[in-house]
Amino acid sequence: MEQFLAAGLFLFVLFFLLGSGVWVGLALMGVAFVGMELFTSRPTGDTMFTTIWSSSSSWSLTALPLFIWMGEILYRTKLSEDMFRGLAPWMDALPGRLLHTNIVGCTIFAAVSGSSAATLTTVGKMSIPELRKRNYPEKMIIGTLAGAATLGLMIPPSLTLIVYGVTINESISKLFMAGILPGILLAGLFMGYIVLWSFWKPDEVPPREPKMSFAAKLYQSRLLIPVILLVLFVIGSMYLGFATATEAAAFGVVGSLILAGVQRSLTYETFFASLMGATRTSAMIALILMGASFLSLAMGFTGLPRALAQWIATLGLSPISLIVALTIFYIILGFFLDGISSVVLTMAVVEPMIRQAGIDIIWFGIFIVVVVEMAQITPPVGFNLFVIQGMTNHDMNFIAKTAIPMFFLMVLMVVLLVAFPEIATYLPEHMRSVK
Repeated sequence: MEQFLAAGLFLFVLFFLLGSGVWVGLALMGVAFVGMELFTSRPTGDTMFTTIWSSSSSWSLTALPLFIWMGEILYRTKLSEDMFRGLAPWMDALPGRLLHTNIVGCTIFAAVSGSSAATLTTVGKMSIPELRKRNYPEKMIIGTLAGAATLGLMIPPSLTLIVYGVTINESISKLFMAGILPGILLAGLFMGYIVLWSFWKPDEVPPREPKMSFAAKLYQSRLLIPVILLVLFVIGSMYLGFATATEAAAFGVVGSLILAGVQRSLTYETFFASLMGATRTSAMIALILMGASFLSLAMGFTGLPRALAQWIATLGLSPISLIVALTIFYIILGFFLDGISSVVLTMAVVEPMIRQAGIDIIWFGIFIVVVVEMAQITPPVGFNLFVIQGMTNHDMNFIAKTAIPMFFLMVLMVVLLVAFPEIATYLPEHMRSVK
């Protein structure tokens, strides 16, 4: 009974603080503070300071600001201007034509930004005007962009995977490797949807662009190739065991600075703006992680996660039944919270449950990213929907409707992960360890 009382109190204080507009990180700390004061005899202040320091001084966490800075630098280069021009000649021959630039563009930029919002903004700026100019249907432009931008949460360097790894003390490099094949598969599902649409409604597909020679296509893509090589180097250095996630992030920052310098887009203003942008984002995520670590400790003292895990065990749920229940839970939670907040808020309770059920912790990280991606395109707090509304001035209902097919493709992705877990576990199991 005491544990049910603790759970009810935690939830009441949490939703009260979130509803009052308090920052998520401070709200988590407030809930933990109340729990420590009411349910333990330990010195709350000393415990809070020790926990916050130990969580924020984690070596794994140093990869976070570096990867964010790498994305911020490339965001301010000419990459967004030249992406459409470089991708269009290669996409035009596919069924659905240039709509595929939304998917491939988001996949490429996701591999340098780690952020769904940054991916959406960068690719949207270049693709929406160009696709409108060529009379592609508005619902397809908006829908494919909303869905594909979520790849920023999956494809390394994913900020959500870094936060997940730090929260459960798991290898960031292994989580990054686990996200590669599911990210590519999800991008393939999005592209498959465009192909099916082109066969279903061929009259809505605009005519092909003028033909270009192979040499001309390469010339158009000359500014994209260095970025792709940088991505392959950063990811490959982790897979082959040459570098940890933090070292690979440092390589990425140096490489992005060199690229920006070669493109002559590295000025004092862009350098300072990228540094400040990375600082703001990193500080926001760090504050959430501090609050989450303190909340996890407070909940551990109450015994609530352990009791809940034992209760779940008594229900006799199979791992698949547990995954179905957690999918529904995270989709509902995503109506109200952003992805990173959803992860850090629930891990203290969910981690013992999945370990008790024998679910692979690396695989679960990829699963949770997919269901968090769904939250990015579901109202009322679907962040991608708000970003697109700001870019296009469309009604929110229209934007949400265009994203519905992408939502169901993500549900299909969850089914595929459950049926074929090797999609997420193959690369981490075969990567080399850092010497």
